[in-house]
Amino acid sequence: MVWASRCDSLSTRNQREGHVQAQYTRLFTDEGGISRFSDIDVELNAKYTAPPLAPTHSAPFQATDGCFWLGVPKGWNGETPHPAPRRQVFITVRGEYQMTAGDGAVRRFPAGSVLLLEDTTGSGHSTKILGADELLIFAVGLPPQATG
Repeated sequence: MVWASRCDSLSTRNQREGHVQAQYTRLFTDEGGISRFSDIDVELNAKYTAPPLAPTHSAPFQATDGCFWLGVPKGWNGETPHPAPRRQVFITVRGEYQMTAGDGAVRRFPAGSVLLLEDTTGSGHSTKILGADELLIFAVGLPPQATG
């Protein structure tokens, strides 16, 4: 079964007045070395970012280590399972792709999707470009996960 990534992952949604959340998908390696997906909800807090304007909502995300554009041409084949080369965040700008985690779960990531890739070891994942267009991703590099 293929699950579509939460299309509102880049945007926020109001569940009640003054309450704002953001959502993203995490791909990680479990204790057994298998890649798995997890959906993450983040509560945003009201902060004054541009007084005298009303507050906006924000929350910390991840420490970064550079950012870059990733363009994937039509016909690219990433279907051989592989771990991510580093921890990174993918924000789909144009096109759509599908990832299959090591546990067999399949997710689609259309434009507007946010994916935190942390499966840098283990069985990895496979990637398939969907549609006739090239894929454009804005990627944010993350430092290696702290150990201990």
